[in-house]
Amino acid sequence: MRKVSDYSIQLREKQKVRRIYGMLEGQFRRYFSMAERAKGVTGENLLVYLERRLDNTIFRLGYASSRTQARQLVKHNHITVNSRTVNVPSFLISVNDVISIREKSRKIETINDSLEAVARRGVPNWLELDQKNYTGKVKALPDRQEITMPIQEQLIVELYSK
Repeated sequence: MRKVSDYSIQLREKQKVRRIYGMLEGQFRRYFSMAERAKGVTGENLLVYLERRLDNTIFRLGYASSRTQARQLVKHNHITVNSRTVNVPSFLISVNDVISIREKSRKIETINDSLEAVARRGVPNWLELDQKNYTGKVKALPDRQEITMPIQEQLIVELYSK
């Protein structure tokens, strides 16, 4: 029986995270280098940057049922951040940003269906959702403990540190 190498385990973990957040290698590498330069633990910084992406935040708020759908909502100009239309899914949100659905887009069935489902799924503690007004607010930056996905970020750090 062949032993699986550490490299292949690290590579699979990186590919899993890239697939979850829906990004290509170059963009993922850019987030890793930003996480490396920031103060604190590199792996945790990486996950915080990925969670702060606008498409992920839209998904977490419950405006979309998947990150892919959230990405499409952003690209099609349905989302505003601080009353300005933003169509870049990789836009990094900050504390106190107000994310809302444009007035014209509030009739879209998929958005309303997703908002109904958010009651079952819940919204993370670092976000605040006002369903009636189609707005969400970023109360704080996410902590590692609030990111519940089974990600071993240390393996990704080890992979890029070689």
